[in-house]
This record gives sequence, C-alpha cells and structure tokens, in this order.
Amino acid sequence: MQRHSASQVAPPGGSLAKALRDVGACRICEAQLPLGPRPVVQLGSTARILIVGQAPGRKVHLTGVPWNDASGDRLRDWLGLDRATFFDATKIALLPMGFCYPGVGKSGGDNPPRPECAPYWHERLLSFLPEVQLTMLVGQYAHRHYLDLEGKSSVTETVRAFSKYGPRFFPLPHPSWRSTIWMRKNPWFEADVIPELRKSVQKCC
Repeated sequence: MQRHSASQVAPPGGSLAKALRDVGACRICEAQLPLGPRPVVQLGSTARILIVGQAPGRKVHLTGVPWNDASGDRLRDWLGLDRATFFDATKIALLPMGFCYPGVGKSGGDNPPRPECAPYWHERLLSFLPEVQLTMLVGQYAHRHYLDLEGKSSVTETVRAFSKYGPRFFPLPHPSWRSTIWMRKNPWFEADVIPELRKSVQKCC
C-alpha cells in the first residue's frame, strides 16, 4: 500500500512531479490554517478514476494520507474498492477542493475547503491526468465547482440525478458520519445509486 502526502505521489521526473512539488510547497492560505499547511493529494498520470473531495480532516492532516479516516472507509465501501486499490496512484487520483485541513467551524464540524485551492491548482493538475474516464464529485463544493447546476440544487437533488452527469461525472454526498442519517432518509441511494456507482468504478479499474 502506498501512503502519500502531496510531494510523494508522482513518478520520478516529469512535469507532474514538478507540479506536485509546487503543491507541497504551497503557502497561499497559510495564515488561515490553524495547524499550518500540509497539502494532501494523490495523483498519477495513468489514473483512470479521479475523486474530487472536500478537504482533509484532522486525522488526514496528521497522517498525510488522503481519506485515511472513517469517511474514507465509508467511501471505499460505496465504491467497492479495497485500500490497496484506492491508494494506488496509478489507478486512482485524489484531488480535494481544498488541499489542507481548514480547521473546525463554529458548528463543531470542519470549516469549508479554502476557496483558493481549486481555482489556483485544479486546472494545472488535471492537465497531467489524460487517462481519467470517471470523475466522482464528493460533496456540495465539488458539485458546485464542476457541474452546471440549475438554481439552488441540493446535494440530494444532484445525487439523485446522477445519470444526468454521466458518464464523465458521478456526484456523491460526502461520506461523513452524517451520511448514515441521510441514507436512512434516502434509501434510493443504497438501492439504486451505489450499484451503478460500483459498475462505473469496475469499468475503469
């Protein structure tokens, strides 16, 4: 199993390696980060699946391993992937909307992803992922950034209409502990969406 922070996932040499070194050195929003900068991404030029998440949680910040928490366990279950496959940068690219832990908000949950990351970094980094066939958009921030949403579409509405955005995009809710409550209220997600999600993943793995 590979374990990576931003500067450790690129193959030796090449422009992707340089881009990831630049990500690892990024200090754009350092003053707003309570634990300081530690960008966490996973990229490989042969990856066929891209997962765009929100931002690292505190545990991910401490370990430097993306999705290395309960939310990651839940996401891997939804996808039908084991940890070895999920953390194989030659197959799976992991690119959050915010690369660093944003701290805890007033409500007790994590703050939103820092707004600087995606506009500054995503276009450049995506140019090094020519093989991506499926992009999973996890949570409202990824939905808003990548999808042409009509009006004030909610996460529930967007996920329920997942087939509208395929085969390129597959919108998902964020797999936090709150998603278990959401899934009980929306049983169609487990019955209808997850099987199609797993089929899409298997086609690309």
